[in-house]
Amino acid sequence: MSGPVFPDSPLRMVVPKGQAPRIERAFGYRTAEDLMRHFPRRYVQLNDRYSLDELQVGEVVSFLATVLQQKERRLRQRGGFIVDVTVADQLGNTLQLSFFHGYLARRQLTEGTAALFYGKVTEFQGSKNMTNPEFEVIMTGDGQPVSSWGIEAEHPERMPLPLYPGSGEVSAFTMRRYIKEAFEAIDFSAWTDPIPEHIRREEGIPGLHDAYQSVHRPVLAADAEAGLRRFQFEEALILQGSLGRRRREAAQLPGIPAPRRSGGVLEAFDAQLPFELTEGQRRCGEWIAQDLERSRPMNRLLQGEVGSGKTLVALRAMLQVADSGAQAALIAPTEVLAAQHAQSLRRMLGELAQDDLFTAGDQSPNVKLTLLTGSMKTAERRQAMLDIVTGEAGIIVGTHALLSEKVSFLKLGLVVVDEQHRFGVQQRNALRERYTPTPHMLVMSATPIPRSVAMTVFGDLELTVLAGLPGGRSPIETYVVPTQRGPEWINRVWQRAAEQISQGHQVFVVCPEITNEQGSLDASVELISQRLQQVEQLAGARTAVAHGRLPAEEVAETMRAFEQGRLDVLVATTIIEVGVDVPNATTMVILDADSFGVSTLHQLRGRIGRGTTTTNRCFLVTRLPEDHPSVQRLHDVAQHTDGMHLARLDLQRRREGDVLGASQAGVSKHLKLLSVIRHEEIISLAAAHIDTLFDRDPEWKTARELHQAVMAWEAEHSEAVDFADQG
Repeated sequence: MSGPVFPDSPLRMVVPKGQAPRIERAFGYRTAEDLMRHFPRRYVQLNDRYSLDELQVGEVVSFLATVLQQKERRLRQRGGFIVDVTVADQLGNTLQLSFFHGYLARRQLTEGTAALFYGKVTEFQGSKNMTNPEFEVIMTGDGQPVSSWGIEAEHPERMPLPLYPGSGEVSAFTMRRYIKEAFEAIDFSAWTDPIPEHIRREEGIPGLHDAYQSVHRPVLAADAEAGLRRFQFEEALILQGSLGRRRREAAQLPGIPAPRRSGGVLEAFDAQLPFELTEGQRRCGEWIAQDLERSRPMNRLLQGEVGSGKTLVALRAMLQVADSGAQAALIAPTEVLAAQHAQSLRRMLGELAQDDLFTAGDQSPNVKLTLLTGSMKTAERRQAMLDIVTGEAGIIVGTHALLSEKVSFLKLGLVVVDEQHRFGVQQRNALRERYTPTPHMLVMSATPIPRSVAMTVFGDLELTVLAGLPGGRSPIETYVVPTQRGPEWINRVWQRAAEQISQGHQVFVVCPEITNEQGSLDASVELISQRLQQVEQLAGARTAVAHGRLPAEEVAETMRAFEQGRLDVLVATTIIEVGVDVPNATTMVILDADSFGVSTLHQLRGRIGRGTTTTNRCFLVTRLPEDHPSVQRLHDVAQHTDGMHLARLDLQRRREGDVLGASQAGVSKHLKLLSVIRHEEIISLAAAHIDTLFDRDPEWKTARELHQAVMAWEAEHSEAVDFADQG
C-alpha cells in the first residue's frame, strides 16, 4: 500500500495484489470506501444460544462453536491425514468438521477452543458436516481470548464478533481479513465526512474513524449498534437531501395561480352537495385551495383510506382551477378506471357538467368534462383533442394517452394523478415539464402508506393525509374460507350471496385471472362466470363479467348496469379495485385470495359497505393448507380494518424494495442500510435536519461535504432509475 488512501482510492490500494478484480466481480466494489462499507450481516458472541441443527445442507454459513474433541486418521492409499473435529453450540448440538492435511486445525482446534467457522454444509452418511471450513480462533482451550483486531475486552465472551457476507469467489473470512488490513492502514482523518459537524455535535454522532471501528471491531453490542446507526443516519440524510433539493427546485418554478372565485362552478357545486363534507375533507381541501392560489406550483400527495373521499377533494380542486380559466387533467392508470372516473365525476357534478362551451365568466356556472383514452374511435378522439387544445374542456380525464406530445392543452393548471403507485416518477412529471408556467400537481394514493415510507418514497411531495370516513359507511365483516375443509364451505359462501341478492342487494366476485388456458381448475373470470350459472343458490341471478381484455365501452356499460342495479352479480378482476362506488353492493367473494397482496385485498374490500346497509361481508376464499404463510396474511386482513396497520404488516413480510420500486424509481434498490419500517425515527430525524439546513443555510455553505455526497448519489443512480410503468 503506497500513499494516502481516500474514500475514492482504487480498491487495489487496500487489498493484496491481484485481489481487487475478484472482489469487484463478487460484490461490485471499486473503491476503498466500498470495502470499508462491507458491513457485517450480523454479530455473534461466545455465550450466544443458537442451534447447529438449523443449518441447511447446501448453504454457506458462518457460525461460532466450541471444539469437543479432535481426532486424526491416516489416508492409506493417498498418504497424508485427515483431522476430524467435533464442535458443539451452546445448546449441545454437534457438527462434524473434516480437514484434509489439516496441519493448522491440528495445532489450533484443540479441545475447549472456541472459533468462528465458515463453509458449506454438506451431508455424509445421513449426517450434516463440513469439509475444510475456514476458521478463526476466538478463545483458546485454556480460556485465553484471541483477537485478530488486538482488542482487549473486559468480558471477551460478550464481545460481538462480526460475521461478514461472503460469496463463492471471496469468502466471508477473506473479506474480514482484507477489512482488518485496510482499517489499520487508512488514516480516516483525511476522509471527508458527509454529515456536517454541527449535526454530529447536536446528535452525538461519532466521526468516521470511530464509527468504522464500532462497526468492524466493537467491544460491546452497543458499539456496533451505534456505529451502524451512524451510517443509517448518513444514508437517510443524503436521501432526504436529494428529495428536499428536488422539492425546493420545483417550488422555484413559476406556477399558475388559481384564486377562488365567488359565483363560480366550485361554489355552485358545494351548494348542491347533498351531504356535509367531513372534517378531513374540509381541512385537506383548504390546504390544497391555498396551494392553488399561490404563484408557485403545488406538489402534494393526498393519501387516504379506502372510501375516505379523495375523489371529491380532487374534484373541488379541479373546479377551483376551472373557475380561474385554466384546465385540470386527471390521469388514471387504466382505461376502465379512467372511464369510471369520468362517469363518477359527471354524476357528482350533475347539471354542472354541461357540453356547452366552457367559459369562466358564464352566468350559469358549468364545466365541460372530456374523456380521452387510447381506444376511443377516431372521430371521438379527434373531438376530445380539439376540446383540449381550444380550452373548451375544463376537466380532462384520461390514461397515459394524456402524456402523449400529440395532446396539447391550452392552459394546463392542475394535474391529478390517481393511483400514484401505478406510475413512474418520469410519467408523473411528464405533463408538468412540458408546460410553462408549471401546472400544479396533486397525487392521490388509496394505498395506505406508513409515514416513513411516504417520506422516503414521496419525499419530493408535501404529504397530506385525509383522515376519517364519510358518515353512513357501514362496517364490513371479513371471513377466511379454507376450501380444503370441504365443499360445504364454498357452498355456504354462495348461500350467503344468494340471501343478499334475494334482499335486493348485489355481489362482487373477484378472480385473479381472466381466462384459464391450461384447463386446470383455476379461478378465472370466464370459468367462474360459467360455474355460477350451475350453482343452485344463484339460479336466476343476473350475472355479467368485467376485465381488462374486454372493449372499454363494453366494460363501461357493464359497470353502469351494475351501478344502476340491473345486475345482481359482477364477476371481475381487480379492475374494480378502485373507483367503483355501488352503495347497494353488500357482498364480496375473492377467490384464490392468497394470490393478492394485503393492500389489494383491503382495496377490494372497500368496494362494499359504501351505503347504509347493515350486513356487509367479504369472503377470502383459499385452496391453500391452513398452515400456509399466505393464509396467515388472509387472517390479518380479516382481523384488521385499519389500512395503515395492514400496510405495516405487509411491508414487514415483503421486501421493502418492491414497495418502493413501484413508486420512487431508483430508491428501492439503493437503500443499503435503511429499513423504512424499522428506521422511521432515523428517517424523520434526517428529514428534520434537512429542512432546518435549507431554512438556515439555503446554499449549504455549512454542509459542503453533504452537498457533494447528495450530488454524487444522484449522479450514481441516475442511469439506474427505472421509470417503467407499473400498471
